[in-house]
Amino acid sequence: MLRSLYTSASGMLANQLTVDTISNNLANVNTSGYKKTKMEFQDLLYQTMVEPGGTTSEGVRLPGSLQVGLGVKSAGNARSFAQGNLTQTGNAWDVAISGSGFFQMRMPDGSISYTRDGSFKVNADGIVVNADGHYLDPQIQVPPNSTNPTVAPDGRVTVTLQGDSDPTEIGRIELATFVNPAGLRSLGQNLYQESEASGRALVGPPGDNSTGSLAAQYLEASNVQLVEEMVNLIVAQRAYEISSKGVSTADEMLQTANNLRR
Repeated sequence: MLRSLYTSASGMLANQLTVDTISNNLANVNTSGYKKTKMEFQDLLYQTMVEPGGTTSEGVRLPGSLQVGLGVKSAGNARSFAQGNLTQTGNAWDVAISGSGFFQMRMPDGSISYTRDGSFKVNADGIVVNADGHYLDPQIQVPPNSTNPTVAPDGRVTVTLQGDSDPTEIGRIELATFVNPAGLRSLGQNLYQESEASGRALVGPPGDNSTGSLAAQYLEASNVQLVEEMVNLIVAQRAYEISSKGVSTADEMLQTANNLRR
């Protein structure tokens, strides 16, 4: 009976992690470029009382076995990089990726992080940055008094300089792809970091090596589906309640066993 206590408790913990994950998805339903996560679980070790294919004392081979499971454990939370809807904003420096690529951001320590959030700005020095002031890499410098900034689908950034009628190219956005994007380390602030699980970044211009193309004046919305998350939340809540019922039942059975000697 003690076995059922721990097994049910592991189920409660697993479903609590599921609710935590769903809550984070719902909280980021309006976060640009956010990618939803989903908990994955594995069953724990089994206590084997009768080996599969074992024999009885009379030498008769048994058709089955007797194994008791010891609960569940969290194996990880997989992130889905499915494409989110593209929403038109009208902002010249808003850029969405249609495909599997990532923007590259230069961090203060010189390292590179990656993001799907293309809500860029121009800082006081004329450099294209994200909402936290991190530079887009390769760095793009916007000349003063220039107008009509345009980002082409292939990443070319052009502006119209004062006194000129033709656009001038001032830089080009490059995108990074990964063999296993689900292995990226989440940093918060819509940023990811390369890890051994993700593999090395493959950098190239938009449109090459399946990086995807760019859509200017658009942002990629979160790929969280509200109805799906609400259904998953109800399922996790009910599973948590059933697991807690298992704890209560095991406790009542222990109390009954303790009262046998009275």
